[in-house]
Amino acid sequence: MKFHVNRDVFSEAVSFVVKLLPQRNPQPILAGVLIEASDAGLSLAAFDYEASARTLIEATVDAPGTILVHGRLLSEIASRLPNAPIQIEQDADGEILLTCGSAKFTLASMPVAEYPAIPEVSGESGLVKGEDFSTAIAQVAFAASRDDVTPVLTGVQLEVTGNELSLVATDRYRVALREIVFDSGAVAREESTTALVPARTLTEVGKTFSNAGDIQVSFSGSGDREIIAFTAGNKTVTSLLIKGNFPPVRRLFPAQTEHYAVVNTAELAEAVRRVSLVLDRSAPLRFTFSEDGVSMDASGTEQARATESVDATLAGEEVTLGLNPQYLLEALGAVKSEFTRITFTSSENANKLSPVLITPQTSGTPESFKYLLQPNLLLR
Repeated sequence: MKFHVNRDVFSEAVSFVVKLLPQRNPQPILAGVLIEASDAGLSLAAFDYEASARTLIEATVDAPGTILVHGRLLSEIASRLPNAPIQIEQDADGEILLTCGSAKFTLASMPVAEYPAIPEVSGESGLVKGEDFSTAIAQVAFAASRDDVTPVLTGVQLEVTGNELSLVATDRYRVALREIVFDSGAVAREESTTALVPARTLTEVGKTFSNAGDIQVSFSGSGDREIIAFTAGNKTVTSLLIKGNFPPVRRLFPAQTEHYAVVNTAELAEAVRRVSLVLDRSAPLRFTFSEDGVSMDASGTEQARATESVDATLAGEEVTLGLNPQYLLEALGAVKSEFTRITFTSSENANKLSPVLITPQTSGTPESFKYLLQPNLLLR
C-alpha cells in the first residue's frame, strides 16, 4: 500500500474517526483505525462494537491496500505534522512509514484480519436539518443519567412519528424534551419508530454534524444488534442501541398550565450562579416567586449567606420551593430564548412535590422544547 494525501484533510479525517473510541479499551485491536486505499479514495474507519465512525476522503493512491494502525497515536501525529503533503506506505516487513516534509515516522501495523467488520445500515431512513438536530441534542442529552447502574437512563430516546422527530432524556430528577421536523420522503410512516441512543455518542454526533446541511438518519438491525446511523456528506456514525424499556416520561408533561412566572433568562441565570456560590454541594437553592419578582436565598456551612432578586411576572399565587441550581442553569442554557416561562404544576398527591415546567416564552407557536425539574425539600 502507498498513497499521498493532503495533511489537513487527513488530520481532520483521523480525528473524526477516533473521537468516539473509548480512552481505554480492554481489546487492543479496537484502538486501531482501519485505512483502506482504493480507486475510490481513502476510507478511514473505527469501531468498538458499540459505535463506529467512517469517512471517505480524496487521495492519490499509488498502490491499493488496507492497514490497521493505532488511532489516537496517528491522530496526535497528524495534528502536529508540518504544512506539506503526507505520504504513507507499508514496507515489506509490514511496518507503516509516514513522511511529511522532513518529518518521518515508523508505526507498527496491527493485524487487519482480527478487526471486526464495520456495521452497514440499510433500513428505514429520513432527513433532519443538521443545525436543528445539533441544537436539539444539546438541549436534551445533558439530562440523561451518567450512572451506568440503569443503562436505559444513560440514553436519549429518539422517536419518529410521521414528519416529527422527538428527543427525550431523563435521570429521574428531570426530563428534557425537544421536537424537530423529520423528512421521511415519500415513505408514509404508519407506526412510530423508536431508538434509544447512548447520550455520549449522540452528543458527539451533534458536534460533528452541527454545520451539515441535511443528516440522513437510518434504522437497521434486529434483536440484540439494532443500530442507528447518522450520515452527512462523506461521514457516517453508527451506534448500537441500548436495550430496555425507557420510562414513559412524556405523560408527566402537563396539558394546561395557568400558574407560572416569566423571567429574563440571562438575568435569572446570572443571579443563580452568584447566589449558589455559598451553597454546599448538591444543596437546593431557595426560590420565592411573588408579585415583586423572584428572590433567591442561599446559606452554607461556612456561615456564608447570599440573597438576590430579579424581575418576574407572576400569574397565580406566590410560590416558595427549592431547586437544584445546576439543573436549573442547564435548563436555562437550553431554552434559547430571551425570556423563560417557569410553570408550577399540580399533583393529586398532596404529600408529593410537583415538578416545575421550564419552556421558552414565545407567542403563537407551540413549544418544541420542554424541561421538567423536580423540586427539592427545603429544611427551613
